[in-house]
Amino acid sequence: MYQAFFPDSNHHYVIDDVFNLDPADIPATTLATCSFPCIDLSLAGNMNGIGGKHSSAFWGFVRILKAQGEAAPPLIMVENVPGWLYSNNGADFRITVQALNELGYVCDVFMLDALRFTPQSRLRVFLIGTKSPVLEQSARYLVLRRRGALMSEHLQKSLLANAELRWFAADIPEPPPLRREGLSTIVEDLPDGDTRWWPQEEVDRHLAMMEDSHYQRVLELSRGKQTSYRTFFRRRRVEQQRAEVRHDDIAGCLRTAVGGSGKQFLIKAGGGVIKMRTMTPREYARLQGVPDSYPIHVDGVQALTGFGDAVCVPAITWIADNVLTPLAKRFLPADSIGAEVEAESWLTT
Repeated sequence: MYQAFFPDSNHHYVIDDVFNLDPADIPATTLATCSFPCIDLSLAGNMNGIGGKHSSAFWGFVRILKAQGEAAPPLIMVENVPGWLYSNNGADFRITVQALNELGYVCDVFMLDALRFTPQSRLRVFLIGTKSPVLEQSARYLVLRRRGALMSEHLQKSLLANAELRWFAADIPEPPPLRREGLSTIVEDLPDGDTRWWPQEEVDRHLAMMEDSHYQRVLELSRGKQTSYRTFFRRRRVEQQRAEVRHDDIAGCLRTAVGGSGKQFLIKAGGGVIKMRTMTPREYARLQGVPDSYPIHVDGVQALTGFGDAVCVPAITWIADNVLTPLAKRFLPADSIGAEVEAESWLTT
């Protein structure tokens, strides 16, 4: 997927175990980012913590920064699911920040939901670290200053429980308001005869998998004159599989398309008709804020996994514009930042 957009990717893009990378091979940069696997931290995963088989990749990132020493980037950004805050009763978040503090990074942290930019509910934690001179603040100051969209109750508790760690407070504006609708704007208009729509027996099977409240929700939509769309996941509940339908015109959080509950499904209802299918790779891309000009040449499962495991482009662009670039301009020499970076350029780095 990356190579389709960046044909020269073989010159700079390495796919390997992070522990196999030689820090000396990594070029100097202003910013290093780390979106380490969430499977050991997420409530939907196995909750083995940051020492688990997957999420422990974070320590590969730390190893590289440590080996780079004074040449390590002055800015870092670490991203993960909200479960990062309370995994192992908060110990995983604590040791993450401690490790970065020990490398000389003072940290700020905030929450941001993709739902402020696209019709997808996708709340994430973003930790910003800087080695540049900043005014260190107390955790309580950070909580009080950051009340609102960027601060959840869990994050408040995490900060206050780690008051002795090294924190700073970036000047971050309030993000756009949460969206209340928009799923219908990203749906691909597939003809009724398209083979991606499920046969009637499969639709009936999934209707039978719904709790009565979810079934009635879909039935009511089907009676409407206008076409409505809803998403649903398949979940294991009390030893049986359930089809759980969202009540709003918003998609649930996209995930990797592995396992029976990994994919997100679409319902089209109205005019007495109920149709269902798996969401398409292009719909996943649109929910992540990826333009239709982005080529998708891999098969369906690979594409769904790639987009489901990604970060939301407009959310990252907002962070670049409002957090990272201002920090770089404020604390770093002009010649270390390089040319002015347009918002679109952040998508390509």
